[in-house]
Amino acid sequence: MAVDHEAVETVGAILSREAPGGVSIEPGFELLDEGLAVALDTARPVLMRAWLPDAGAAATADAIERVRTALGHLQAFDLRPIGELQTTVVREADWAAQGRAHFPLLRIGDRFVVRPAWRRYRPRPGELPLVLDAGAAFGTGLHPTTRLCLLGLEAWDRDGLVAGTRVLDVGSGSGILSLAAARLGAAGVLGVDTDPLAALATAANARRNRLARVIRAHEGSVPTGERPFDLVLANLVASVLVPLAALLHAETRPPAPGSPGGPPSPGGRILASGIIAPREGEVREAFSRAGFELGRRWEEGDWVALEAQRPA
Repeated sequence: MAVDHEAVETVGAILSREAPGGVSIEPGFELLDEGLAVALDTARPVLMRAWLPDAGAAATADAIERVRTALGHLQAFDLRPIGELQTTVVREADWAAQGRAHFPLLRIGDRFVVRPAWRRYRPRPGELPLVLDAGAAFGTGLHPTTRLCLLGLEAWDRDGLVAGTRVLDVGSGSGILSLAAARLGAAGVLGVDTDPLAALATAANARRNRLARVIRAHEGSVPTGERPFDLVLANLVASVLVPLAALLHAETRPPAPGSPGGPPSPGGRILASGIIAPREGEVREAFSRAGFELGRRWEEGDWVALEAQRPA
C-alpha cells in the first residue's frame, strides 16, 4: 500500500501486529551517480508491504479485516494520505525475487557500498563493501533510518571509537549494521532480532562477507544476558526505543575508573535511529531519564538518528 511519509511509523505499527513475517518500507527515490547513490523523493508516497503467514483462509481474512479497520480509524484523524490496502498470495519462493527489484547497488557515506549478493562490483580503494541478501529481513540501506546509522558509524570511526570494540546491534534485520561495524574493525558484534528470519539473515550475511568469526546472531532482544557493550546500535522506531531506553542503557558499558586522582572516563555509546522527527523529543526525554547524555544528531527528511553516551 502507498503511504505518506508522515504516516509510515503509525501504519507500520498496525501492520506489524498482524505480520510476523515482516514489514518492508520502500520510499520513493531516484538513482544517481550511475546507480551508486539515491535521492529521496518525498513528494512520492512510501510503498509498504507486510507478509502474513498462511494460517488458513479464515484466520488470514480476519487479520486483513483487522488491519483495514485500524487503517480506517487512522483516516478519521485526518492523517496524510493512506492508500488502499491491497492483498495478494505470494509463494515463499517468490519473496526474495520480488525484493530484488527494489534493491540497487548503493554508495552510502564516504566508504560504504551496499551490494546485493546477485550483483558484481569491484570496490574502489578505501571502499568497504557490504554484500547483502536481505531475504525476508529489513535493512538494505535504502531507507533513511539505515543510512543515518551508517553515517553515524562512519563518524564514530573517524573519532577512533569503533576499532577493537564490542558492538550490540538491536533489531539487526538483514545484519547490515553488524556488517558495517565489523568492516570498521569491531572486535566482536552481536546481532539480536525478535524475528527468527532476521537472525538467520544476519548470520547468513556474516558468512557471505567472511565475517562469521566477528559477528554472532540470534533471536531475541534486550536484555542480552551478556556483559555491557562499548557501542550499541538500535535502528528501531520511537515507540520501541522509548520503553526500551532503560534496558538499552544497561547494555551500554558504564564509565571506567580513571587513573589515581584522575576523573573517570566516559562510558559506552548508543546510536538510535528509526525516529520520525515529531517524536524525537519523546526519545530524548526517555534516554535522559534512563541516564544517557545526548550527543550528536543526524537527520534525513523526516527521520532522525541520535547519539547518546553513559557519562563519566
